[in-house]
Amino acid sequence: MGNPRCVVCGSDMVKNGTTKAGRARFRCKRCGSSSVRRIDTSARDLRRFLGWLLSRERQSDMPGAGRTFRRRCAPFWEIWPMPPKIEGPRGVVYVDGIHLGRRAVVLIASDDSHALGWHLCRAENSRAWSALMRRIAAPEMVVSDGGDGFQKALRETWPHTPHQRCVFHAFSQVRRYTTSRPRTQAGVELYGLAKALLSITTLKEAQGWVGAFIAWSERWDGFLSEQTKTDDGRYVPTHERLVKARRSLARLVSAGTLFTYLDPRLGHLAPLPSTNNRIEGGVNAQLRGMLRDHRGLSIERRLKAIFWWCYMHSPSPLPAAGILRVMPTDSSIKAIYERLDQSEKLQGTIPQWGDAIVWSELRHSEPWRMDWD
Repeated sequence: MGNPRCVVCGSDMVKNGTTKAGRARFRCKRCGSSSVRRIDTSARDLRRFLGWLLSRERQSDMPGAGRTFRRRCAPFWEIWPMPPKIEGPRGVVYVDGIHLGRRAVVLIASDDSHALGWHLCRAENSRAWSALMRRIAAPEMVVSDGGDGFQKALRETWPHTPHQRCVFHAFSQVRRYTTSRPRTQAGVELYGLAKALLSITTLKEAQGWVGAFIAWSERWDGFLSEQTKTDDGRYVPTHERLVKARRSLARLVSAGTLFTYLDPRLGHLAPLPSTNNRIEGGVNAQLRGMLRDHRGLSIERRLKAIFWWCYMHSPSPLPAAGILRVMPTDSSIKAIYERLDQSEKLQGTIPQWGDAIVWSELRHSEPWRMDWD
């Protein structure tokens, strides 16, 4: 390690004895200013912070019950780890959202190995999905659980990407309406059809299933068309829950998203997934486990914890020193936000960082209502 440079004139400094504490003192030969070398331990402390956050280590087990750890790592809660731009095409991308109560949802996209993108919003809608997907090159296939607004965002952002609707979520939606013990024969048959979705492995079986569903709809059409008059004079379907269950499957059959994983044009990617279990178990379950291990965090810190986990599992995360150098912080975001005029604030603030950084929602520093979506 060479001698430091003078902070006043930039010239090289030379050793000039020691301080009372025994630290080496340096003096500038040009301007005469004196200083000591200050060692920046921020990168080391950030690695320690991430080691704790991404593990099950408890602060109560640290020396001093973690007081020194909290003091040194407090600045890292100011950082917002932002997703990279994925320009290389991927084979299969899974998308899903993890909800933090009613206040926020983080939309996440991943492949079989990495978290590719994440985006914070108040609710799932096409605008939020598009913001997530725009930073990722269109994959050869995308798997989703049918979140609100995703189909519209897919048409606008990845118009040529085939969509696979998670068949387990399709089955679960029917089960929610019929229950696992339907009381009518029509419900028993529809529940059986929905359950059969989970075991279809060939295109011939898929075509047979579609034919069986159409036959069921025709056979029970009169039964499902029955109406009941309510006390206020309105007519509603007598078997409303069955009607909704049929509609949920009919919509997927019409869209052609139930059996994309059997498409022979995607055979070079085989075996293709029919569910989004990869992101449910490989990402969301890990995130919930992390939040459970470090329960008690505020909503803002839970959001940042999710961002940190996703970033450290992204394809090429920067080293600690690089993260400290380039990632936005609360202070830098606030400075930019305060320079925006009121109309820009109302339109969503900082586009390149997405809805993750709407300052007034997180800090309540602004009297105007600012929705993430």
